[in-house]
Amino acid sequence: MSSLVRHVTIDCADAYALATFWSAVLDAPLSDDDHPGDPEALVQAPGGGLLFITVPEKKTVKNRVHLDLQPQDRTRDEEVERLLGLGATLISDQRRPDGTGWAVLADPEGNEFCVERSKAERNPA
Repeated sequence: MSSLVRHVTIDCADAYALATFWSAVLDAPLSDDDHPGDPEALVQAPGGGLLFITVPEKKTVKNRVHLDLQPQDRTRDEEVERLLGLGATLISDQRRPDGTGWAVLADPEGNEFCVERSKAERNPA
């Protein structure tokens, strides 16, 4: 049998704070065991969790791995606005006039991620 990805692990300055942001992004719960100040925090997302680990080093360069998000119940542009309201920052806008493209955002600690078009926007009826 092959392996499965159980968690994507993200080093950060404040595991609980960053996990709380991603919990809101994904509308997925934090583990019941996680509390402010904990050195680790787990967001229990469908398909695999995001595990945040507090480390002393600061982020200094672009991510080598990033998450691509696809909104489920809103458009890409609506999702970008929602995420900006949660504390994300727009890093690079790759959205095109024809509706294709994506937006590159950063979470509160500077980790880049992309927001792509929703399934409905990819397959209009």
